[in-house]
Amino acid sequence: MDPQLKKGLLDACVLAVVGEGDTYGYELTQKTVSLLGVSESSLYPVLRRLEQQGCFETYNAEYGGRLRRYYRMTARGRERLAQARADMAELAHIVEFIMGKGQPLPLPDGGEKDE
Repeated sequence: MDPQLKKGLLDACVLAVVGEGDTYGYELTQKTVSLLGVSESSLYPVLRRLEQQGCFETYNAEYGGRLRRYYRMTARGRERLAQARADMAELAHIVEFIMGKGQPLPLPDGGEKDE
């Protein structure tokens, strides 16, 4: 897959993983890396940015004598995830068309395309 396309999907994937429930950093990176095939190092800036934008809150919890940093979705994060899912639904329709299995989206005004 094109690296630019993967980059565009990265935020949506991270939001979706955290949207499943509180997730610690390593678990989040493993799920996202296995899904998109991106490097772990590319995820940490995304996590920091989404946290700074108010999509996540973080907390530390002990596990096996070590502290893990967990990410929890906020209301802002749920809004962003809902928007990402709406965008992905539109993208899925476009992909279906490209793959020869769907129809083009109607024009926004509902009119016919001029030829």
